[in-house]
Amino acid sequence: METTVRKAEDRSRYELVADGDEVVGYADYRDDGQRVVLPHTVIDPSMRGRGLGDVLVRGALDDLRADDRTVVPACWFVAEFIERNADYGHMVG
Repeated sequence: METTVRKAEDRSRYELVADGDEVVGYADYRDDGQRVVLPHTVIDPSMRGRGLGDVLVRGALDDLRADDRTVVPACWFVAEFIERNADYGHMVG
């Protein structure tokens, strides 16, 4: 299965897309102009246990890092991902 992470600005979320165009997960965000709050992530129940949550969060954080953004990991999964991956720690603010 091939996956990509895309920013869906019209829905204020990052989407994890599998095999072309099937959305199998998403991470909501709120951008207040200074920081980006990541309050919620979802992976389709039938797709859980495959590491797709990490793929989704990594893709979202990589996009935000490219824009030199600060994040607030309000979602427990995002917070734990950042704790496990110290190279994203500088983004928390």
